[in-house]
Amino acid sequence: MRKAQLTRKTNETEIELEINLDGSGQVDIETPVPFLNHMLELMVKHGLFDLKVKAVGDVEIDDHHTVEDIGIVLGQALQKAIGDKAGIKRYGEQYVPMDEALLQTVLDFSGRYYLNFSVNDLKHKVGEFDTELVEEFFRAVAYNAGLNLHLRKIEGTNTHHIIEGLFKSFGRALAKAVMIDERIEGVMSTKGKLE
Repeated sequence: MRKAQLTRKTNETEIELEINLDGSGQVDIETPVPFLNHMLELMVKHGLFDLKVKAVGDVEIDDHHTVEDIGIVLGQALQKAIGDKAGIKRYGEQYVPMDEALLQTVLDFSGRYYLNFSVNDLKHKVGEFDTELVEEFFRAVAYNAGLNLHLRKIEGTNTHHIIEGLFKSFGRALAKAVMIDERIEGVMSTKGKLE
């Protein structure tokens, strides 16, 4: 089974994270950012991997460091769990509708970071959560996992629905990209490497 366990400790946050890419959607998340907890639960359920996250952070300042650092550790764990990428499909894409909203994720586990976050007109807050942190979270994941990641809002006006659709579509696209195809010899690249 493809698993990783990582810890990150700074003066701002302390994070412990475990991931199993070949899981069944089991989740155990304890962070001081309730909205992010909910989004991670949705991502895991739709990606059908297992995730444990325990985090503390300087949320008395704001949620930025905690959200970004969870993204960093998740990206690093994805990179570690995927190993040499032998046999994976590499690419994943998914549309997800959420009431009036329609979101799309397209990603490539290429080893080369890129983020295109085409999600505009979000309200500044969902409850107490600062919505600009969604882009920061996905940037941290993509950079540390070596993902070429495109997130796009096609339709939508309700900010909660839009963000929820992003996390669900990301989980499902990720599941497709890391899926093993026995027909693939080595990695899915004519170069023989994904980096």
